[in-house]
Amino acid sequence: MSVQYYEGIGRRKESTARVRLMTGTGKLTVNEKEAEAYFTRLGDLQAILAPLATVGQTPDTYDITITVNGGGVTGQTSAVQLGMARALVKINADWNSAMRKGGFLTRDSRIKERKKPGLKRARKAPTYTKR
Repeated sequence: MSVQYYEGIGRRKESTARVRLMTGTGKLTVNEKEAEAYFTRLGDLQAILAPLATVGQTPDTYDITITVNGGGVTGQTSAVQLGMARALVKINADWNSAMRKGGFLTRDSRIKERKKPGLKRARKAPTYTKR
């Protein structure tokens, strides 16, 4: 038996998240763990579920399965948020404008700048001395 699901992929820094939404009872799993066990920082779960609140949906109407890898906690949280918003827009295209207003459909493309040769960090040059 196949289950109908809606999938959204989100990226941020070095993180990639695949979010699958399907109608259900409100089960939220991240990498086969409970969401509370995976995202332990204060406010991370609220940030992840913010796109649902924007369109007036409650988390207990969907079973949410998230696969996330790479990066750190902040990047993973933002990647999951973007993936959630993209999956919700696939469910109902009318929610697109509300998601855009909330800033959930814009990918934050800022990444760490590479280190250049001859410099201490990406941009910081050694201190100049005359002698």
